[in-house]
Amino acid sequence: MASGDREQRLLRLVEVGRSVVSEFELEAVLERVLEAAIDLTGARYAALGVLDETKTRLGRFLTRGIDAETRELIGDLPQGRGVLGVLISEPRPLRLHSVSEHPRSFGFPVGHPPMESFLGVPILVRGEPYGNLYLTDKQGGDFGEDDEEALVVLADWAAVAIENARSYSDVEERRADLERAVMTLEVSNEIARALAGETDLDRILELIVKRARALTHAKSTLVLLERGGDLVVSAVAGELGATLLGERLPVEGTVAGQVLRSGSPERLADAQGRLRFALADRTDAQSGLFVPMVLRGRAIGVLAAFDRLRDGPEFSPADERLLNGFAASAAAAVATAQTAGAETMRRSIEAQEQERRRWARELHDDTLQQLAALTLLLGSLRRLEDPAARASALDETTERVSAAIAALRTLIADLRPAALDQFGLHAALEALVERVAKLDGVDVSLRFEPSGPEAARFSAQVEDAAYRLVQEALMNVSKHAQVARAEVVVRETPKALDLVVSDSGAGFEAHMDAGGYGLLGMRERIALLGGTLSIETAPRQGTVIRATIPGAREQPIATAV
Repeated sequence: MASGDREQRLLRLVEVGRSVVSEFELEAVLERVLEAAIDLTGARYAALGVLDETKTRLGRFLTRGIDAETRELIGDLPQGRGVLGVLISEPRPLRLHSVSEHPRSFGFPVGHPPMESFLGVPILVRGEPYGNLYLTDKQGGDFGEDDEEALVVLADWAAVAIENARSYSDVEERRADLERAVMTLEVSNEIARALAGETDLDRILELIVKRARALTHAKSTLVLLERGGDLVVSAVAGELGATLLGERLPVEGTVAGQVLRSGSPERLADAQGRLRFALADRTDAQSGLFVPMVLRGRAIGVLAAFDRLRDGPEFSPADERLLNGFAASAAAAVATAQTAGAETMRRSIEAQEQERRRWARELHDDTLQQLAALTLLLGSLRRLEDPAARASALDETTERVSAAIAALRTLIADLRPAALDQFGLHAALEALVERVAKLDGVDVSLRFEPSGPEAARFSAQVEDAAYRLVQEALMNVSKHAQVARAEVVVRETPKALDLVVSDSGAGFEAHMDAGGYGLLGMRERIALLGGTLSIETAPRQGTVIRATIPGAREQPIATAV
C-alpha cells in the first residue's frame, strides 16, 4: 500500500475511532462498528458475534450486507461452530483465502450466499473475550495485512466503546434506581404528610391505591386486607371499579394469598392465566404485580397493580422494587389507622359504659331510695289512727312523690330533652341552664348571637351535637371547676354553628384532656360532623371550650303555644 493510501487509512481509522467511542448506547456502538469495518476494508459482508455467558458460543449475531429476505432463507443464526468457532477457541486474527478450504469449515446452509475470502479478529474487553468481528468477500481479492491491522485497531476501538457503553448503561441504571428510590421516598413522605393525624382507614386506603397507581402507571390498583382468614378488597382505583369493594378472596390457591403467605412480590406476565380467584372474570388484565404489605415481619395485606399503561403492559423488576418499597410505608399507615380505630371504639364503648353507670347510680341513689322510703312511709300510714298524724304523713308522701317525679324528669331531660325536638336548640339550652342553676348552684349566662331573622333550624345532627357538648361542658363545670359561674355563647352563621363554653375555675393540665370520657365524647361528636373543637385550659386559670359545627339551616322553627 502506498504511503499516501496508508496515511489516508490511518486518518480514517482515527475518524472511525472517534465516531465509535462517541456512542454511549451499546446497540449503536455495535452497528457503527459493522459499518466502519466494511468501510475500512471494502468487505461485502460483515458480522459481529457476541459471546454468551459461557464464552463458548455466540449469543447474538449481527450482520451487514445480507438483506432481510436472504436472512429469512438462511434460518437460524450461527452459534459459533466451524470457522466462526476458531476465533472463540483461539482468540487471535484469522485470514483465509477461501472459507471452504479451512479444515473446520462446515459449508453454508441452504439459501446462504457464497463467500470466499475471510478475515476475523476478536474483540477483547478488559482482556476478556467479548465477541468477534467477521468479514468476507473483499472486493478485488483477498484481505491483506493492512486490512487485518485496520480491523485489529477497529476491534480495539470497539472494545473501548463497548466498555464505555456498559459503564454508561450501569450509571444510567443506577441513576434510574436512585430516581425510583427518591420517588418512593417522596411518595412515602407524601403519605406521611397527608396522613399526619389521619386515623380514618377508608381515607388512608383511598390515598394508597391512588398513589400506587400513579407510581406504577397502572391501569388499576387495589388493596386486599386479611380479615377472618380471607383477603378482602378494601380499596380500588382505576378501571376495576368500586363494585369490587368487599369481595372476599380465599388465601389458599390464589396469587394474592401466595404473596401474603410468602411475603415475596410476584409479577404475572399472563394475568388471565394465573389470576386464580374470584376477580379473574372481573378484569381483562394482561399482566399483574402483587406485593405484600408487611409490618414488623407480618403481612397484613397485599397491594396489586394491573397492566402498566406506559411501556407496558408488563411490569419491570424496577416497578416491583418501587411498589414493594411503597407498600412498606402503606402497611405502616394502615396498621396505625387500624390500631387507632380499635382504640377509638374501645374508648367510645368505655365512655358509653361510664354514662350508663352514672344513670344507674342516679337511679339507685336518688329515685330508687326515694321510692323505697315512700313504700315504708305508706306502710306506716296503715298503723296511724290519729287523723292529724295521718294527714301529715300524706303530705310528706306527696312531697316525696313530687321529688321522685322531678328526679325522673331531670334524668329524662338529660337523656333526651323534649324541648330540643319540639322547639329547637335555644329552648333546650335555656331549660338546661335553668336545671344546672337549680340542681348544682352554678350561675350560667346563656347568650345567643343569631345570624339573622330566625326562619329555620339547623339539622337534628347539628343541634344534638351542640346540645350534648354544652351539657357535658356544664357537667364538668359542676363537678370539677370549683366555681359558681360559667358562660355559654352560641353564634349562628349561615353555614355553621359556633359554641363557646367558658369558666374561671380550677382548670387542668391541657395534655390530660384526652383521657376524660366526657371530653372524648365531645371530640367524637364534633369530628363525626366534620367540625373542629379546641380546649384552652391550665391549672387555676379556667377552661374555654370552642367548637364549630358545619351545617346549614333546613328545618322550620316550631313555636311554643
